[in-house]
Amino acid sequence: MIKVSVMYPNSKDVQFDVEYYKNSHLPMISKALGSAFKGMELDLGIGSRVPGEPAPYVAIAHLLFDDVASFQESFGPHAKVFADDIKNYSNVQGELQISELINL
Repeated sequence: MIKVSVMYPNSKDVQFDVEYYKNSHLPMISKALGSAFKGMELDLGIGSRVPGEPAPYVAIAHLLFDDVASFQESFGPHAKVFADDIKNYSNVQGELQISELINL
């Protein structure tokens, strides 16, 4: 199993519409990816290691897939539509990381 994390960097000028992201953008992705998509989590940053300092990421979405190939095959055809929707919820681009999940 792999996890695709999309991390939105936080800064004093960042704008991020959580309600739009949660209620429109993520459901659009879920529907478009079909059976290759295995699940999702959304983290909203509330702090960092230094008390009172803002979180390094305003939001992080985690999408689960069986493997990299199934992610690429399901996500690739829709990547432009997903990217074009960013302007509706944020003024920052997300950083994408693909990770292998290992149960300990």
